[in-house]
Amino acid sequence: MRKLAALLVLLLAACGGDEAPPPTFHGDNNPQRLSDWGMMAADQDALQLGDGVTPYDLATPLFTDYALKLRTVWMAEGAATYDPEDAFDFPVGTVLTKTFFYPVKGDEWTGAVSYGDEHTVKDGVMTLDGYRLMETRILVRRDAGWAALPYIWNDDQTDAVLKRTGAVMPLTLHRPDGRAEDFAYVVPNANQCAACHATNAITKALQPIGPKARHLNKRSTFSPAFNQLDYWIAAGLLTGDFTDDATAKQSADWTDGSLPLAARARAYLDINCSHCHNPGGAADTSGLDLEPDATGPAMGHCKSPIAAGSGSGGRPFDIVPGHPEQSITVFRMETTDPGAMMPELGRSTAHDEGVALVAQWIAEMEGACG
Repeated sequence: MRKLAALLVLLLAACGGDEAPPPTFHGDNNPQRLSDWGMMAADQDALQLGDGVTPYDLATPLFTDYALKLRTVWMAEGAATYDPEDAFDFPVGTVLTKTFFYPVKGDEWTGAVSYGDEHTVKDGVMTLDGYRLMETRILVRRDAGWAALPYIWNDDQTDAVLKRTGAVMPLTLHRPDGRAEDFAYVVPNANQCAACHATNAITKALQPIGPKARHLNKRSTFSPAFNQLDYWIAAGLLTGDFTDDATAKQSADWTDGSLPLAARARAYLDINCSHCHNPGGAADTSGLDLEPDATGPAMGHCKSPIAAGSGSGGRPFDIVPGHPEQSITVFRMETTDPGAMMPELGRSTAHDEGVALVAQWIAEMEGACG
């Protein structure tokens, strides 16, 4: 059945438009224009993916100030090698992109943005009417390892320019309840990318975060009849066998209220936090492990902070069962104080819905801290 599904995927895969740009791998130079990579081309009306550039998404995505995101993968040759736990091993010549954009509030661009349902590509094209492209981050696999490059979209929305020093853009977020919140949208500089993507504190080598089996093991958004990992295998993007959908690890969609609350909260903390908070990550000295299989004090249950300082909010433990208002984890998620908030990078606003999810999960926990 799996082989038959793979054949059908190949037959039904979208081919994109007639003028798709030709993708190019730059092994040692960093083009000043995003268009020189050929991963996508844009005008004011639409963004079109390059020939062979494949969109993908995650069961639960990272939160970045409510920005919507378009993720793509392209490989000059070869395929990624499946790993049941860690990020897939991608060959030299791989280019991963993540484009950040917002729904525009109002008819003219004034920096006013809103948020809502995901908006993505169909047949290789994403319409841009009513949307504003902010940045596209490239993660490219070269002989020496992965390199991260941030590109900022121009005012005309026709191309993006390399900005290794990053940028800060003043925006106003209009929330569904009518609140208008000024905030600084931050494009990280090339060095700051390592703060998240250097997932191993010893090697400090950059690695992708999203392309892991548990995040990709979901029904495909782009070919809904198929599992996304099946699609990757059928399209020649992935080698290996992840056994079957029933036994392979699978992150929960945190927005799906039909799924167990604990699974949703753990998936949210996993994608947003565990690239640092794992036994070998940059935050290993905190003793807090937010990977989905961690248990007990390691995942914060009645665990005292090691060096949180003002980041504790005066609360005693990372997680106090039954008491989110006493839990450091909730405080660090809801604050926007740069010296206390978590994650430290990638957001300037509080994710109200994510905070509510984790708070509910803690509120329904049984037990007590001694």
